[in-house]
Amino acid sequence: MFQLGKTIVSEAIIENDFVCNLSACKGACCIDGDAGAPLTEEEAQTLKDIYPKVKPFLRTESIAVIEAQGTSITTAFGELETPLINGADCAYVIFDKKNTALCAIEEAYNQGEVTWKKPVSCHLYPIRVKEYTEFSAVNYDKWEICDDACSLGKELQVPVYKFVKEALIRKFGEDWYTELEKVAATMK
Repeated sequence: MFQLGKTIVSEAIIENDFVCNLSACKGACCIDGDAGAPLTEEEAQTLKDIYPKVKPFLRTESIAVIEAQGTSITTAFGELETPLINGADCAYVIFDKKNTALCAIEEAYNQGEVTWKKPVSCHLYPIRVKEYTEFSAVNYDKWEICDDACSLGKELQVPVYKFVKEALIRKFGEDWYTELEKVAATMK
């Protein structure tokens, strides 16, 4: 672990390689697990605001869940996240012709309907950020469903932090990322 500003960062984001391999995993991170995507209060409000523009991209079961539970939910621990369909799929998941899970929010973004790409927690994956009072913990979330992404990352020699560069800059800023690159260079 090392400190960058008000973040404590795991070396694992530098030491491990990763490139999403959707053709292999079919977007399993959006349909497996037992929790929705973590959201900030601002993101929960954004989802509420853009829902009418995202709704046309959603599946029928997604619309039913969102309209019953809301565009976001609060967990028993007081944390905000996206709702789930039957405790599995993120409510914002859609599927392409190859049955690969995609994000309806991102599809609406790609088609110019909204200006918000998706929750930063999704954009950052496989990095997870845990907010604490005095700092944020930045960790690599190793999950066996992403083994193909790790293999592809190793083959292409792309460390996790480079794969999620845009998302890290979105979350922490350009200066923070520049400092991360300096730390990575000294670790090599």
